[in-house]
Amino acid sequence: MLLVPVLLFEEWGWEPLAALARRLARLPLWARLENRLRELPPWGALLAFLLPVLMLLPIKVLALFLFGRGHAASGVTVLVAAKLIGTAFVARIFQLVEPALMRIPLFARWYPRWKAWKDQVLTLVRESRPWRVVRAFNRRLARGWRRLREG
Repeated sequence: MLLVPVLLFEEWGWEPLAALARRLARLPLWARLENRLRELPPWGALLAFLLPVLMLLPIKVLALFLFGRGHAASGVTVLVAAKLIGTAFVARIFQLVEPALMRIPLFARWYPRWKAWKDQVLTLVRESRPWRVVRAFNRRLARGWRRLREG
């Protein structure tokens, strides 16, 4: 299940990163762009949703190049930055174009199935013992950090 870490990251980052990207709407040019995205027809919305994913491919190739040249730290940095930025923009764009995407019959049929499957996988992960142990450890760590700061 190599997909599980990706699902976990997407689940963790989707809403907060989309909210971060939403703040860009305070800028007049960005607000106009978001309005245009909302008005796209279904197939234009699909293209707008897929475009950031395609634009990130060269950046991911750059990370692979860096790994191949022995620059592991740089490669990881590029990958993490691309993942964070990419998730922020893809999540925000999806929020804007989801109504149009749901007018594409194939998307409207498969997206709810994908979401249900993803939710099942995440539920299984969250109910697993390793997940619960790590969550408990993180809570103890956070409490200790708060005590230390308040100390």
